[in-house]
Amino acid sequence: MFLRPLRSSPSDAEAVRRVAAAACAPAAGPPGADPPGGDPLGPGFEARVRHLARTDPRGCWLAEADDGSPVGAVVSLRREGLWGLSVLAVLPEAQGKGLGRLLLDQAAVHGRGCLRGMAVLGPDPRAARRLHAAGFRLHPVTELRGTVDRAGLRDPGSIPVHPGGPAQLHLLDSVDRRARGGTHGPDHPELLAGCDELLVADTLAGTGYCYRTGGRVELLAATSQRLAARLLAEALARVPPGEEARVGHLTAEQDWALEVGLAAGLAPRAHGWLALRGMRPAACYAPSPAYG
Repeated sequence: MFLRPLRSSPSDAEAVRRVAAAACAPAAGPPGADPPGGDPLGPGFEARVRHLARTDPRGCWLAEADDGSPVGAVVSLRREGLWGLSVLAVLPEAQGKGLGRLLLDQAAVHGRGCLRGMAVLGPDPRAARRLHAAGFRLHPVTELRGTVDRAGLRDPGSIPVHPGGPAQLHLLDSVDRRARGGTHGPDHPELLAGCDELLVADTLAGTGYCYRTGGRVELLAATSQRLAARLLAEALARVPPGEEARVGHLTAEQDWALEVGLAAGLAPRAHGWLALRGMRPAACYAPSPAYG
């Protein structure tokens, strides 16, 4: 077995997908739970892998058996002093032999010197154990899920929310720095291309944004809880009728999100962990599983 850099190619992205799909199949957790590191079988997974292999080649690695078949993969990123883990997966038959630790150590070299680290994890205890051993603190997260009761959404009040686009990239980067200590940089164009819409609030009192795909809130960041709650309410109001809404990776600091979601008829459930190093959970930030 040997490690090699992950290429930004369809074949390598498909290899990571196969490994991630097989690795998440036996993961511990309730029925329907997302696998570690988000939802690797979701739409756009291979495009995200190719994007990060292109922007962060030193943080993305593929483990291959002697016959060249993939047995493990890690995908990570570095953004302004923040290192993030996007994918860490090992085939079931190769687990328990130290490969996951080897992959994580190799990717962590890419984050050397970063003061902050972030990873979104599902309920699989193996991933949580590896990150904790690497110096990350584990924060339990909750997911809100269900059919939106629009009658329960709070009055929008005086905070306008409008569709955003490439012209707002500087604003998004500014919000990122305040919410998590570093921008998403090249990840924003990728999110714009893969999501149904970007919602932006830009007022004298503060700024914020939210990406939505179908019923799923992909990423939300704001400079105040009031703005964050307004953006979440608007995103839920735009969920197509009959489609399940999902708002994930909420820590105990995000009671504003629970207030909005519960009023809209969504049900909370334990969902996994937010692993952080050198930082506290942000009060006005719901991270992306792929990009932190």
